[in-house]
Amino acid sequence: MGLFLKLWNYIKSIGIIKLKQTIMSNSEKDALFDFKFYEWEKKLKDKPFLRQPFGDNWEEYSWGEVGQYARKLATGLRSLGLRENAHIGLISKNCREWIIADLAIMMAGYISVPFFPTLNSKEINTLLTFGDVDLLFVGKVEHWDEQKEGVPKGLPMIAFPSYSNHSKITEGHQWHDFINKFEPLKDPHIPKLSDTWTIIFTSGTTGTPKGVVLDYLANKKTEALTLESNPMKIDFSGNNDFFSYLPLNHIAERIVVEFASYRFGGTISFTEGLEFFAKNLGEVQPTVFFAVPRIWTKFQMGILSKIPQKKLTTLLRIPILSGLLKRKFKKTLGLSRARAIISGAAPMLEIQRTWFREIGIPITNGYGMTENSAITSQLDSKIIDRPGSVGLAQPEVDIKIDPETSEILMRGPFVMKGYYKQPELTAEVLKEGWLHTGDQGYLDEDGFLYITGRVKDMFKTSKGKYIEPLVLESYFADIVDFEQICVAGLGLPQPILLAVLSDIGKAKSKEELTLFLEKRLEQENDNLDGYKKISTIIIVKEEWNVENGLTTPTLKIKRNNVAKKYKENYTEWFNDSATVLFES
Repeated sequence: MGLFLKLWNYIKSIGIIKLKQTIMSNSEKDALFDFKFYEWEKKLKDKPFLRQPFGDNWEEYSWGEVGQYARKLATGLRSLGLRENAHIGLISKNCREWIIADLAIMMAGYISVPFFPTLNSKEINTLLTFGDVDLLFVGKVEHWDEQKEGVPKGLPMIAFPSYSNHSKITEGHQWHDFINKFEPLKDPHIPKLSDTWTIIFTSGTTGTPKGVVLDYLANKKTEALTLESNPMKIDFSGNNDFFSYLPLNHIAERIVVEFASYRFGGTISFTEGLEFFAKNLGEVQPTVFFAVPRIWTKFQMGILSKIPQKKLTTLLRIPILSGLLKRKFKKTLGLSRARAIISGAAPMLEIQRTWFREIGIPITNGYGMTENSAITSQLDSKIIDRPGSVGLAQPEVDIKIDPETSEILMRGPFVMKGYYKQPELTAEVLKEGWLHTGDQGYLDEDGFLYITGRVKDMFKTSKGKYIEPLVLESYFADIVDFEQICVAGLGLPQPILLAVLSDIGKAKSKEELTLFLEKRLEQENDNLDGYKKISTIIIVKEEWNVENGLTTPTLKIKRNNVAKKYKENYTEWFNDSATVLFES
């Protein structure tokens, strides 16, 4: 494979492939966006499309019903006298109305600007103002009384129907009353591929969210990717069941769930809430399941809390029992019918991917970001000889490594047009057609990509040595007593490790944990260069989550916020003679 890759790179280097890509790009941008929803709307008219749970009951909207709701809503949007290419905001947890609203926005010829439903009033005000939002859909949120303080006065709003245990929205047009005033739109807008499809604000792991502008060409190319290599194992006849729970304003959920359903048919089932996630997933048993690494950690900890690792390893060595156990795990987790099981949005450690493979759950690992429509590389679940890799470049993607900074650069038709109203920032990340991802890594001789960290995550110790947190964290990632870990220590002589206990860890005494972690720390430090050795493990009291601002809504750790929270204690912890500490 190495020889083939070298030949392929040579062909690209002399410009043949690059010329082809340029010609395709110019011709396609003048073409119209072929929205497959309209075909399935007729073909599956009476088949269920959107499934919303209410306790033990599931309410279903058929494809035909969804089409009628969306067309009426689109007529209503056009009646409001909004400007051409108006920006329509969406703030809500995942639900059937979210999908219908997004369809109506496209049908009416407007641009969607979706937001995380957990934003506070200050954040909402900043994004609504900066994003030039002309109308806001408000739906399944929990803190509307506080959030609405950030909505500019006079901004038109349309409120979704109320959900139990969520805020009742009394402001603006009410969903059913508004929709029922209008006739279905007969001539939905057909955009060009060069038109803007959406503006997605990033989750802000490194600071203020940025508005990523994506066009319909980038959207269309994700469909071509499925048709060519079908990483999601889609049934092109429409026999697909999707489960939607990750925020729909996140690019991966929109591509993997929302637009996959529009293009290839099937049903989307939602979860009633976090406390009902396992129940709803078990009832649906989707054919495609996408999760972030934190979800996989929750699954793993759930299994190990019932069957300790030593016992599980023994049981999996018994052939008949092993098969029964693997089927039970898949059924219990809601994956018994899954044709494709995918992890993305954050790096998945190889040790975890291996663990799931051993219990009969092979996971395809994907790498991408909002700025490239979540498309860069993919490691197929069948590939087991590339530990730590995030796979090969996906079709129409080129990847190279900056020789000076080790930053991963990519190019392809999936890349954003730029950051909304931030030309200087756009120029920093888009250079000569290459997207500078901000991630560091390397390519092996066969073209497999490996991520070693984030350029901005690196920090310098007081000894002047640079630390790559992700690399060091990988040495401790298999400790089942930990649910979250973060290597920190800017300005300290040595790095430290902050950790949040899992339920398994919480069940142990401090003495038992201390003895185990002291020994493990010594073992790992023996294999590390001097300046990389972890001086102290600190067990922190508070879980890192969205509510306290220490993770993004897709559960990635906000390292900057973690550092701000604990940095005043760094010196005291480092100077303590103990190597394992519990936050007081």
